[in-house]
Amino acid sequence: MANDGRDMTTYDTEWIMRVVAITGTRSTGHRSLDEYARLFADYLGPFAQDAHFYIGGAKGIDSLSLLWLAGNTAADITVVTPGTVDQQPAEARQAITRTRERIKEVVELGAPELKTPAYHARNRWMVDRSSMTIGFPHGGDPSSGTWQTLNYTADQGKPRLIVPV
Repeated sequence: MANDGRDMTTYDTEWIMRVVAITGTRSTGHRSLDEYARLFADYLGPFAQDAHFYIGGAKGIDSLSLLWLAGNTAADITVVTPGTVDQQPAEARQAITRTRERIKEVVELGAPELKTPAYHARNRWMVDRSSMTIGFPHGGDPSSGTWQTLNYTADQGKPRLIVPV
């Protein structure tokens, strides 16, 4: 890239950095926190040095991956909620509060109702702005939000990494 005397903008660096959407189950009680930490180290860690992560701001994988990324990497993090942060479950609000200094941006999409269409719209918003998706599904229910997001990623011709939990 030729230097024409301009400083690089966030837009410019987004083209250089890998932008990764994270999606996953809200049901995480079947594994220990240590197991999730190992999974995140193995599957998020390799991307973390030069990545910007979009995380959905819900409980489960969203909150666990947010806490892990904030505590173990210098990666840029954007949290995206379908409505507002205040509408998220307590676990998610606490994770956002604990990591606020590490979060680059919080995007509140302002959905009037927090029902399935709002969550699917949030997931599409993240995928549309990402170069790939890393998904942590629990089970193979094709109607789950995780699988909807992973399938949308594939429909967009973008790579996806699937890590069953």
